[in-house]
Order: sequence, then C-alpha cells, then structure tokens
Amino acid sequence: MTDPQTAERFVQARFGERARSLAPLATGGWSSAYALVLDGRDTVIRFGAYRADFEKDRAMGAYATAALPIPRVLELGETDSGYYAVSERVRGTKHLEELDGPELEQALPPLLDGLRGLQEADLAGTQAAGLWRPEGEGPSWGEELLAVTGPRDRLAGWREKLAASPREAAVFDAGAAKLRELAPRLPECRGLVHNDLLNRNVLVDGGRVTGVFDWGNAFYGDPLYDQALFLYWQPWFPHWRGLDLPALLDRHRAKHGGPPPRMEERLLACLLHIGLDHIAYSAFRGRAEDMRGNAEQVSGYL
Repeated sequence: MTDPQTAERFVQARFGERARSLAPLATGGWSSAYALVLDGRDTVIRFGAYRADFEKDRAMGAYATAALPIPRVLELGETDSGYYAVSERVRGTKHLEELDGPELEQALPPLLDGLRGLQEADLAGTQAAGLWRPEGEGPSWGEELLAVTGPRDRLAGWREKLAASPREAAVFDAGAAKLRELAPRLPECRGLVHNDLLNRNVLVDGGRVTGVFDWGNAFYGDPLYDQALFLYWQPWFPHWRGLDLPALLDRHRAKHGGPPPRMEERLLACLLHIGLDHIAYSAFRGRAEDMRGNAEQVSGYL
C-alpha cells in the first residue's frame, strides 16, 4: 500500500501544478485510493502492486451503461514500487454494503440487471486484460473452483498459516471435499463476474447505482457467483437480516426467464468457493476472527 506522504511525492513529481487536493479515500487488500483534482477535474488515483488489476478496470470502462456506470481509467503507469491508475471519480451517498434492507431492495435489482447485461455483451475487448477467454479454452469451471485449494500467487504460505488453526483447517478440508464432489457435475456456464461488489466498490445515491469500480478480482465464470456473494455475506450485515434476499433474487431470475439450469448445485459450489477463498485469505492476513467466522459459515454448507 502507498502511504499519503509517498502518494503526495509521486503526484507532485508526475503531475506538478496540474494536480491538487490529494486526499485519502480508502485502502483495500491490494490497493490504496486517493481523491485528486487533476487538470481541474475530480479524479481518483490508486496505487497497487498488480498492473493486471488496473488493466481490468481500463478494459471494463468500455462496457459502462446507465445501469452499470463504470468509471473510465484515464491514465495507467508505473511507480517506483508498483503501478498507479487515474480514473474518473464517481460519487454517491453510500456504498452498497451500507444500505439498509429496504434501500438494498431498491438498488440491487437494477445492479443485477446491469451485470446481466454484461453476459449478453461481446466482451472480446477484455481478452488482453485477462477477463475473457474463448469458449472451450483453459480448465473447466469446476477445475477453476478447485484451484482455491492450491498454492496462490498472492497468498504465499496461506496453507501453512491455516495449519496453525486445526479446527478451521479441518472445516476447509471438508468444504474442499464437498466442492470436489460437485465440480465434475457443474455445467460450463460462463460470463463476467465482478467478485467484489461488497467491499466499498459500488456507490449508490437515492437508490440509484452511481458507480461500479475495482474490477481487479473479476473473472470469467458462472454468472451466479455474484448472486452467491450476496447470499454468503448477508449474515455478516445485521442491517440486512430482515431482507428476504432469496425472494429478491428469485424475482430477478423470474424477470429473465426463471431459474437457470441446475441452479442449486451451481449456487452451492459458488458459496463453498467463496467461503474457502476467505478462510485462506483470512489465514494469510492473520485475521483469526474472520477465519473463524468463515469456517462457521462453510460448516453450514456441508
């Protein structure tokens, strides 16, 4: 992550008098973001170690719609210790996860419609950013899900750290075994998945989605995955407990032709993968409480 002093030095060296009013916005797992007025225009500059994350953002800017407002990346380049990207700034009054139940019930259906629109778009332009793969190339969807159990480039040593928590490690192994049972039966349903909608990456104003950004975790897989994310994380947000989220998702699917084939198996595979992924991530980060919470949730799917 880039601290404010380092960010200020970089901005002054790169942009000089063109830039002013640098201010911290947020820090995530893989990047830090700052508000910046550049050439009199409100922008966001982000710093991170992985150029591919910013390349995904740049590629996705071409697919912005009214339902899915994706800010454009205006500039992307290197720093002394990684990469930076300057993007249009979008504004809203709340992030998606800050909405209460009635507010989410208003904002989520249009967002789901916008995401569905991506599945119907020609995404060949994202191939260079690693988001699109021609049909039939690469591992199966089941094999990609099972990769969560192996070595991870960004989570070096996660398995060794998890081994220090035998209970959570046992739950992880049981969840992985369940996922192995499901994987061979999963159909090859492919579409673009954002995979990080509940980490301050969606802005809302008055029930209207005003920005969907940070596509660094996006991948090409089962489009149900983004729906599974909401189901998985609902128990973690007390202000959502009164919302009938399954019914809301059912209404969305009914509007688009009804439940997709083998929906329950596909959702369960996604839910297991989300839980296993976050057990591994929490172990890597040394977040014992999060690791226990995710293990408890995965236990409910076994």
